Amino acid sequence: MSKTSAADRLDVLGTSRRRFLASTAMGLVVLATSGVKARVLFGTGLPWDSGATDPPRQVLPGPWQFFTPREGEVVEAIVERLIPADELSVSGKDAGCAVFIDRQLAGHYGTSDRLYMKGPFQPGLPTQGDQTDLTPAKKYRLGLKALDAHCRTAMDGKGFTDLSPEQKDSLLAAMEKDEVAFDGPVGSGSFFSLVLQNTMEGFFADPIYGGNRDMVSWKMIGFPGTRYDYRDFVLKHNQKYPLPPVSIGGRSDWARKG
Repeated sequence: MSKTSAADRLDVLGTSRRRFLASTAMGLVVLATSGVKARVLFGTGLPWDSGATDPPRQVLPGPWQFFTPREGEVVEAIVERLIPADELSVSGKDAGCAVFIDRQLAGHYGTSDRLYMKGPFQPGLPTQGDQTDLTPAKKYRLGLKALDAHCRTAMDGKGFTDLSPEQKDSLLAAMEKDEVAFDGPVGSGSFFSLVLQNTMEGFFADPIYGGNRDMVSWKMIGFPGTRYDYRDFVLKHNQKYPLPPVSIGGRSDWARKG
């Protein structure tokens, strides 16, 4: 680049900078002379209503909202084997994973209300995700029915909940490899993947959605939850976080006291 062109470039940059500063100053003058005044808002004078953002609703104990009683028992038995109780935490069943799944299937997730579900439907590549008109709710209903039929045929008339822990683990391992022949449009491999994914979501999600009861998984991994401020701990590397986790709905011990 020649000296002349470089000088011209600097002149252009200088002109652009001066133009920007001038326009900014003019804007400040306009604001100062337009009568705009800042106000400090607090207390009952806030210009919005509390809860107007449609916050998540607390999942409360109660009967199944999507599953039939039999389906609920089977799902509880599955999540209990996917996350068995040990010295680190309670089982997936005791953590409320089946309740989490039930409430999700009874809502927008189960019906795919927020997804595009129009055709045409055709086989896709693994990288393209699910290419079917089956919603998660339909997959669970069909998958649980196929699992029960397989157990009745292959396990001397026993249902999944009647199997020993070792038999359950063996069957689930075969389903993971898609080695179990399911009748109907839902394969054993895809059904296993769906239940596993939802079980992990329920185990680690905020307790307000029904799983992760008493924040058991957050306590296990040391996750602080939805605390408002972490500034006092940001620079404390390789140190254990000393405070209990907090859910969207508050701390579990607060809920028990209330």
